[in-house]
This record gives sequence, structure tokens and C-alpha cells, in this order.
Amino acid sequence: MPLVPPPRPATSAAAVPPGEPAPSALLQANTPEWSVGDLAAALKRTLEDAFGHVRLRGEISGYRGPHGSGHAYFSLKDGSAKIDAVVWKGVLGRLRQKPKEGLEVVATGKITTFAGKSSYQIVIDSMEPAGIGAWMALLEERKRQLAAEGLFEADRKRPIPFLPRVIGVVTSPTGAVIRDILHRLEDRFPRPVLVWPVRVQGEGAAEEIAAAIRGFNALAPDGPIPRPDVLIVARGGGSIEDLWAFNEEAVVRAAAESGIPLISAVGHETDTTLIDFASDRRAPTPTGAAEMAVPVRAELLAQIHDLGARQAGTMLRRVERERADFRALVRAIPGADAFLAAKRQRLDLADARLRPALAANARDSRERLNRLADRLTRRSPAIALAEARARLAGIDHRPRTAISRIIERRRDRLGAQAGLLGALSYKAVLARGYALVRDADGLPVRSREAAATAVRLQLQFADGAVFARPEDAPTEPSAASPVEAPPAPPRPKRARRRAAPDPAPKSKETAPEPAARQGSLF
Repeated sequence: MPLVPPPRPATSAAAVPPGEPAPSALLQANTPEWSVGDLAAALKRTLEDAFGHVRLRGEISGYRGPHGSGHAYFSLKDGSAKIDAVVWKGVLGRLRQKPKEGLEVVATGKITTFAGKSSYQIVIDSMEPAGIGAWMALLEERKRQLAAEGLFEADRKRPIPFLPRVIGVVTSPTGAVIRDILHRLEDRFPRPVLVWPVRVQGEGAAEEIAAAIRGFNALAPDGPIPRPDVLIVARGGGSIEDLWAFNEEAVVRAAAESGIPLISAVGHETDTTLIDFASDRRAPTPTGAAEMAVPVRAELLAQIHDLGARQAGTMLRRVERERADFRALVRAIPGADAFLAAKRQRLDLADARLRPALAANARDSRERLNRLADRLTRRSPAIALAEARARLAGIDHRPRTAISRIIERRRDRLGAQAGLLGALSYKAVLARGYALVRDADGLPVRSREAAATAVRLQLQFADGAVFARPEDAPTEPSAASPVEAPPAPPRPKRARRRAAPDPAPKSKETAPEPAARQGSLF
């Protein structure tokens, strides 16, 4: 599409005054100005309208992996030219063939421009290797990488169940593959079959196959949908491009991670895909996979019949052999008289030896009894008892005498301890005419200052206690306190020793005081 400049005012040569510049000069001077953005937008529209979507073949160059934004930038080149290419983040995750440096591909996309660099580029929507050689090179590279991770190791492979209860099939529900599998299973040994329908080629096929394998493994063993005992991943023959979904890394990893034994049956016998290396068994065809999954029922029945016949013949031969052995043993058994003759002889010998033995035993017992009687006569129990009584009579008075002496010594010791206790008790001091002075709390008063500051005093004598109040003592705070007894007249110290102290006078207003607590003079 040609570029269309913006409209400009018309100019006529007749309108040019004399002496003015020529019309061509006026036209050049009146050419409108373009902004860079307008020109870039016009070029972009022209290029996109002229080409649109194209299929471009070239070699990937300058690819360093996805950008931090998730987009991929690189170039496609051949021997004479190079064009920039971009794959947006959302498209990059869906590409069946990921970009790789030096890989020759056929890319499908839209030709557009990038104004920031004044360049044109292709925005890729899909991409696939160019030619069989590129496909095979990519296949070998992927096989090498997955083998290095140990996904193809022989020790990872598990045996196929001899007779699975349920068989899971991952394939297209409309192709001839599923019909061949079901027909072969029906001929050999009918088993329940669960089909997980998937696309087996084209965009998104690899993701559906991997999801189907993982979906079968996610079924609970006792759930409403029975969990298969073996899986068959099958597809008919085709070109390497048609079978490429089974070479994808997602499918290979799902097959290697499967907890259910897996049989791969992709393509014909000459076709090889990467899932064949990761599976537990590889079948040349889908029909061969069905033959691997179940045995032939008729052959099993014939084998069981043969084994039953062999077992019956073995049992009959065993019974006949045991019968013959039993008859031989019966003939070898002696008669009753011959069998008991030796026993009778041994019994007679034992009887002949028993009688002398019994007589000798009786004689020995009689002699032993006589010896015991003789000893009993020489050492009579009555004599031993009399001797014991005499010894007991000899020691009868000594225990009583010893006990009396022990009691007397302990009585004397107790009297001495009681006298010592009376001498050390403060009550003995009080009995000699002294008094014990206590304050209102019952504590001993040890100085004149303490007695002068006390509210009242308690005087403990040998025969009782009286209460007194110092002359300069403070008044008691409570009016309900009992009335103090008048102080006794002073007495000479000697007279106080001989005469007992007068008891405190009783009055109707004064209640009897409780007994004073015992204190300590020390």
C-alpha cells in the first residue's frame, strides 16, 4: 500500500506574482512535515497490510533463553539475510518446539515493525523444526538429556501384572487404535477397559497425554472409578512430525513417574519415540500392547486342565505307592505270639529277681529297726526329760534376781534425774521467795527501764500470779480494761522469803485473770 501524505493546500502558477520564485520552488517549500511517530505508524500499517502472516524458514541465531519479562528474542537467518524475531511469553509456553541456538526451524507469524529500533521483525505464533534432519537432531539431543537424568534406566522398569483387573488406555477415542485394542482383549481375555480420550498429534497433544497418565495414577485404589493395574499409551503409525507429541519432555517424564506399569504402543514396529524408553514395556503395535497386557484365556484353560490332569495322575500314583508300602509293612509285622514272647521272657526274669530282692530289703529294714530300738533303750526320753528339768530348776531364781536389780538401778537413775530437774527449774527459785516479772505480752522483764515503760506487769510467784502497774506507766487505751489490783505494801526481803504473798483482792468489777504463761529466767 503506497504511503499517503497528509493533505496540503493547492497552489496555482497563475497566482504567482511577478518577481516571485517559480512554482516548483513553492511546492518544495510547502511540503508538509511528518513526525517520526506518524511515519513509523504508517510504515507499520503498510508492512502488515502487505504481508500479514507468513511462514519463514531460517536458522535461529542469538538466542540466550527467555528474557526477564518471559519473552524470547532472537534472529532467523539464512545465507544472505537476517530478520529479528520475538516470541511473546504466553506463546513461548505453548510452543511445541522451543527455540534453540543453531536450530533450523519453520516459523509462522506476523511481519511487523519495531519503531524503537527502526527495524522490522516477525512475531512468531508457532514454530517447528525444518526437515527430517533437524527433527532427528532434536530428538537425539533430547534423548541424551533425559537419559543423563536416569529416566531410561532398566532398574526403573517394573513387571507387567499377569492378569490385570482393569486396563487403562490413553489414546484417541475415534481412531482405529482403540478398536484394535478392544478387539484383541476380547479375543484373548476380556477385561474392563478405561479409556482416557486425548489428541495424539498437533498442538496441545503432549499436555493432554501427560495429564491422562497422571490422571490415571491419581485415582484412588478403592474409589468410585477403579484404578487401572496397567496402562497402554497407543497411537497408530505416522511421520516423525505426527508422532512428535510422544517425544515431548512432559510425556516422557509423566511415563517415567507413573506408579502404574505402562506399555507404550506408538506407531509401527519401526517407529521409535522417547516414551518407548521411559515405559516399562514397548509394544511394536497397539495390538501387540493388548497381547502383552493379558494372557490368552483358552491357553490358560488348557494349561489349567493339563495341570489338573497331571495332579490327578500324581495323586493316584502316590496312593498306589503308599498302598504297596503298607502291604509290605503288614507282611513284615510278626505275629502276636512272636511279638509277645520276648516280653514274657523279660517278665519272668524280673519276677525271679524280684523275690530275693524283696527278702533282702525286708532283712535290711529289720536290722535297722533293731539298731534304733537298742539306741532308744540306752538313751531313754524319760532320762533326757529329767535332766532338762534339773537344769531348769538350777537357773530358775537367777532371771528374777537380775530383773529386780535392773529395775532398782533404773529407779535410782530416774530419781536422780527428777531431783536435778527440780533443782534447775525456775519454780524452785520462786519457791525460795523470788518472783518472775513479765510484761503485758507475757515476756520476761529484765531491766528497770523496761519495767518503767510497761503498761502493766505480771508478777509470778510460786503459788500464783498477780498484776501490778508502775507509777509512771502510760494509761491503757481501752476503757474496758480490767481494774488493776492495788499494789502490795513493801516488805522486807527476808520476810518475803518466809511469808507467802497475799493474793490480789477480788472485787466485783475485776474479773479473774487467766493463768500466766511459763517464761524463762535466763
